[in-house]
Amino acid sequence: MNSQSGLLTLWTQGDLVTRAVALLLLGMSLASWMVILIKALGLRQLAREARATESFWQAPDFADGLKQLGGDASNPFRQLALQGWEADAHLRRQDGQRPADASLDRNDWVTRCLRSAMDETTARLQSGLAVLASVGSTAPFVGLFGTVWGIYHALLAIGAAGQSTIDKVAGPIGEALIMTALGLAVAIPAVLGYNALVRGNKSVLGKLNRFAYDLHALFVTGARVGSTHASNGSKVLPLRKV
Repeated sequence: MNSQSGLLTLWTQGDLVTRAVALLLLGMSLASWMVILIKALGLRQLAREARATESFWQAPDFADGLKQLGGDASNPFRQLALQGWEADAHLRRQDGQRPADASLDRNDWVTRCLRSAMDETTARLQSGLAVLASVGSTAPFVGLFGTVWGIYHALLAIGAAGQSTIDKVAGPIGEALIMTALGLAVAIPAVLGYNALVRGNKSVLGKLNRFAYDLHALFVTGARVGSTHASNGSKVLPLRKV
């Protein structure tokens, strides 16, 4: 490819539509990479927070367990624990004001509150993935549109010049085909990033589900499942009556 061909020539010799398509592809690429980097850093942080849950179960009481989870209000594991504690505290207050036969079912109430926290976390994890899905599915067609438009104008220019030799056709057509390559270069990272983030989200949600299951057992029965028979010496986390 000589000095008169390539991306620079495509930009300088392209019309308004060609430049708009190139800028659109650039914007789509920047948006997808921004989502990929931000979500990847978020998953890395969630992995560290998931490892702290074992320290939570080793704590002598609930308040100290929350400290083990850290002070980050956006920590979904901390949010689950707080949501379960607030559900239990609310139920205990209601039980003191209602007749015994009118009290709420503890199992259903705690389950609903934990599920609400899980749904909020799921929605937050899935935010931004729609951008990657949209870029991955539309970028090749945007690039193809730029190619068709560029070839059309290249053929018009060749026809007006009255020259149709291969050396006159190869340059403009090759430059137009670059748009297709750019579309693929934008779409492929978006698709791969989307698949990787979906797998990472599933892993985090699996850990959240296990933590929520243990919290449910704690607030309904007063102890984590299997905690009294654990071989690693883990302590039963008692509920603090406040």
